[in-house]
Amino acid sequence: MNRLFCLPLLLGSVVAAAQQSMSMPMSDGMKMDNLMSRGSDTFAQQIEHHASSGTSAEPDSTPTPMWMKMHGDWMLMFHANAFILDEQQTSPRGGDKFFSTNWFMPMAQRQLGPGYLALRVMFSLEPATITDRQYPLLFQQGETAYGNPIVDGQHPHNFLMELTAIYDWKLGEKTLLSFYAAPVGDPAIGPTAYPHRASAFENPVGTLGHHQEDSTHIADDVITVGFTHGIVRIEGSGFHGREPNEHRWQVQQGAIDSWSTRLTLQPGKNWSGQYSYGRIHSPEALFPDEDQERMTASAMYNRPMQHGNWTSTLAWGRTRSLTDSVVQNSYLLESTLRFAEKNYVWTRMENVDRTTELLLGENPVPPGFHEEPAGRVQAYTFGYDRDFDLLPHWKTAIGAQTTIYTPGSRLQPVYGSDPMGVAIFIRLRPSGK
Repeated sequence: MNRLFCLPLLLGSVVAAAQQSMSMPMSDGMKMDNLMSRGSDTFAQQIEHHASSGTSAEPDSTPTPMWMKMHGDWMLMFHANAFILDEQQTSPRGGDKFFSTNWFMPMAQRQLGPGYLALRVMFSLEPATITDRQYPLLFQQGETAYGNPIVDGQHPHNFLMELTAIYDWKLGEKTLLSFYAAPVGDPAIGPTAYPHRASAFENPVGTLGHHQEDSTHIADDVITVGFTHGIVRIEGSGFHGREPNEHRWQVQQGAIDSWSTRLTLQPGKNWSGQYSYGRIHSPEALFPDEDQERMTASAMYNRPMQHGNWTSTLAWGRTRSLTDSVVQNSYLLESTLRFAEKNYVWTRMENVDRTTELLLGENPVPPGFHEEPAGRVQAYTFGYDRDFDLLPHWKTAIGAQTTIYTPGSRLQPVYGSDPMGVAIFIRLRPSGK
């Protein structure tokens, strides 16, 4: 049976089991209080909100701009973030492009039996708003398009980024047993993916460490089970490990051949940390016999402030080829400050390992090619934008950012000694008001 159609069957089983212990009907006011006003005083309550990607967690105090409305027994929510930008880069390997990065996430949630059921879909129009299946991002590598490696560019997201059902079974005030099933979804590995991290929310482009830290945030045939008690959560996932190719409008399913596990700690409302480990089967189409081992660790901090907040992420990711033991590490520091309600300043600093695949450019991989380390790259990004009240219930911002790169000695002859990029953009997302 096509796995895309297994989700309704699984969901139906969960609903049937939960309905056996349904309580007496509640009034609309009671439903509103129970769902929209239940707060996030505990880690378990924060998980039930499912405001981050997949089953990942950010600090309990992290604000999430969204629309919320009750419709019968259901609480309806809508998250989104969209940029229209022009990117200009120096360097012989740089590029210029006008494009849009974007994602949209409607979700419906209700109390069901001893817990909460959430149905969520996330999609992106990037297959239409990013031509040639990539946008310029100097020193980026990972994934393929039309049989060639994508280098110095970031691939678009799939049209269907997530389709999932989540059930959180309350075993106690601070205890949850959670089930996540997704034909397309985000397994339990890595920090919250960069498009959804509060510390990266104003940055319109991807991270250089994406394929060491959070590239599995769009995976096929994902099953996750998680247990939360107090400030601790442990999760395990099975999923299909192959990364998407140029067919970004399609759902590319396959066998569950990869696995991961993640430990998350929430020591306070303003802090969150995770460590995860995974084995990924044949992620790269150009190297189908290569499996990868991935480890990640991250710490997130959010500080609420009068008329704003300050949110930061410190992350490490490491992939190791199980074929030839080539290792790539990435280190990330992101920080975004919102002040005076409508102003944002941010930085992203990265230190990443790159391999000789980067030197191939967009050329086909030659026969007998052996990937090996090619040095490290540092990237320093600084940006600013400001909200303007142009549309009701939307936050519209105009902003810009610049990125300065420091390539290793082996890469300097190809890229030059001082490559940089500048992006000017308009950003749009729900205001939550």
